[in-house]
Amino acid sequence: MAFALGGCRASDRPDGIDSASAETDSTEYTLEEDIGAMLLVGFRGTAIDQDHHIVRDLSQYHVGSVILFDYDAPSRTRGRNITDAKQLQMLCDQLRSYNPDLLIGIDQEGGYVSRLSTRYGFPHIMSAQRSAELGDDTVRRYAQLTAEQLEKAGINLNFAPVADVNVNPKCPVIGAMKRSFSSDTKRVADCCRIWIEEQRKKGIISCLKHFPGHGSARGDTHQGLVDVSSTWQRCELEPYRTLVAENAVDMVMTAHVINRTLDPQGLPASLSGKITSLLRDSIGFKGVIVTDDLAMGAITQHYTMTQYIRMAIDAGADLLCLSNNGGSYNSDLVPQVAATILKLVNEGEVSRERIRQSADRVRRLQQKK
Repeated sequence: MAFALGGCRASDRPDGIDSASAETDSTEYTLEEDIGAMLLVGFRGTAIDQDHHIVRDLSQYHVGSVILFDYDAPSRTRGRNITDAKQLQMLCDQLRSYNPDLLIGIDQEGGYVSRLSTRYGFPHIMSAQRSAELGDDTVRRYAQLTAEQLEKAGINLNFAPVADVNVNPKCPVIGAMKRSFSSDTKRVADCCRIWIEEQRKKGIISCLKHFPGHGSARGDTHQGLVDVSSTWQRCELEPYRTLVAENAVDMVMTAHVINRTLDPQGLPASLSGKITSLLRDSIGFKGVIVTDDLAMGAITQHYTMTQYIRMAIDAGADLLCLSNNGGSYNSDLVPQVAATILKLVNEGEVSRERIRQSADRVRRLQQKK
C-alpha cells in the first residue's frame, strides 16, 4: 500500500546523559523479590479479595507493577478493571494495601487510547494530534486534566505521552489513530515535555513510547511482526535525545518493530540488545526500560515464553509487560514467568546481577514517584 512519508524535521539539541538516582541497597532483597520487581502484570477484576490470584502475585511473587485495562481482549467484553471513578479508586486502594510502593499503570493517551473514557463517566481527552494542532495551551489543558484524573484514581504511572513521529500518517496504530503529536520532531518533544511536566506535578510517572519509533510502520505489532527497516527515519530518535538530555524521562517503552537499520539481525526492538544499547549508551538514558506488551502477536507468534523472557532480559529490559490481555487469559501467568526467570538464572542463562540491576532501577523509580 502506498503512503506518503511525513517530513521528519529534527531539532538541533545535543545528546545528554540522564543522571541516575542514588543506588539502592539491594543486598536485602532475595532473587525472588528482584524477579517480582521486574514484572508488570495485568489481571481481571474490578475489585479484589484474598482469594484473587493478583493478591497471591503481589504477596507471594512480589510483583511490583500492575497495568489496568477497561477492555478484556480474550472475552471481548468491557469493564475488565474499570467501570466508574469510585470503583477504580477503591480498586487502586485495595491493590496498594498489599504493596504501598506498587506502580499502578494505565494507557491514558487521549483520543482512541483512553482507558478512562467517557463511557465510564470520565472527561473526554483530546487526541495528541488534534491537541498539538490547536497549540500548547490545549496540549497543557488536556495533560493537566489527565494528570488530575489519574491522581484522583490512585494511578501513578501513565504509559504516555507518545513520542512517535508521524512519519506515515496511514500507520494503522499511530498516525491513523492520531496518537502522534506531529511529523515535526521538535513539536513532538515539546508536547511530550508538557505532558511530563503536568504529570510530574501530580506525582504521575510518564513513559515515552515506542522506542526507536513506530510512526513509519505499515503494520500493527498486535497482529504480528512489523518491519520498519525501509521506512524508519533516524530523526525519529530526536524526541528521545532531546528529553533525555533534559533529564525529563523516567521510563521508555521499547516497540516490537523490526529495524534492521539499527539491528541487522532483525530482532524486535524489545528483544534487541543493539537497540537497547542505542538508548542506553548513545542517547544516555539511565531510567527504566519497559517492553511493549509481550502478549502481542509480534512476540507470541514467533517465540516461546522462555525465549522471549530470556531475550528481553538479555536485551536490557527492566520491566516485562505481561498484560494477560492477548488471545487468552492465564491466572497462573505470574508463577509461570517467575519460575521461568528463576530457572534461567539457576542454569546460568541469565546472570543474577542482571536481575538485580533491573530490580534496583525499578525500586528507584518507585521511590521517586
